[in-house]
Amino acid sequence: MLVNGNFHGANQISGFHQFQSRRTLILQTVSSESVKVQRLSESDSGIVEVNLDRPAAKNSIGKEMLRGLRQTFELISSDDSAKVVMICSSVPKVFCAGADLKERKLMTPSEVQSFVNSLRSTFSYIEELHIPTIAVIEGAALGGGLEMALSCDLRICGEDAVLGLPETGLAIIPGAGGTQRLSRLVGKSVAKELIFTGRKVGGREAMSMGLVNYSVPAGEARLKALEVAREINQKGPIAIRIAKRAINEGIQMDLASALELEEECYQQILNTKDRLEGLAAFAEKRKPVYTGK
Repeated sequence: MLVNGNFHGANQISGFHQFQSRRTLILQTVSSESVKVQRLSESDSGIVEVNLDRPAAKNSIGKEMLRGLRQTFELISSDDSAKVVMICSSVPKVFCAGADLKERKLMTPSEVQSFVNSLRSTFSYIEELHIPTIAVIEGAALGGGLEMALSCDLRICGEDAVLGLPETGLAIIPGAGGTQRLSRLVGKSVAKELIFTGRKVGGREAMSMGLVNYSVPAGEARLKALEVAREINQKGPIAIRIAKRAINEGIQMDLASALELEEECYQQILNTKDRLEGLAAFAEKRKPVYTGK
């Protein structure tokens, strides 16, 4: 259940206003035992925190958690008031230990394939979300847990974090995007070493190789992530969405095509009220008030 929700008078609202209220409050319908969602206080309106909460299994991803993740991000995608998402853990010293291998052991090969396909699809959905996502990593982010973090736009970890893709030790490969996203992030050679050996790295080494954006003292990852989320939240929301699209799509193109994409994206913001507000606020030496229009 999100804080700051207000259903007062909801039954009396009709038509367009009822639809708008439902859109704003849609996150309150999330229901999952292992994935909790909350909107932060009014001063941080627009920042949504998704907490992994499966302590008995070290946040390992089973069928129920996977359903919760998918439902959560589909609802966030539909909520116009969401501007930034932080993926955190409610479980001390662990972000996500990977897939639930006890559950997987009971699956047939076809069921395993179906589950991994769903996991890959969900992480791709997170990656393609139109608003920025930040993985907040304290403790272990292994296997599918690291693959989920790789699908986020930014990663912030504590210095005592442990990150790795140990799948080859189980005679399998990272199958939820790890082989592709890791290599694009840290380079082919480093990705091969980490995946071939299954070696785990700490927070400082992860930052030095570009695996995470920030490595901070243990226990302070959420504070740093909140600082970054607040900076993003103050910027023009349309510009943030379009910048994300330009970067994500452009990186897959040759430079000439990517520059054409950038031109197309820039044209989309020329006639927005936010752009005019930004110029006015600059001229008047005041803080801009962006509305996403």
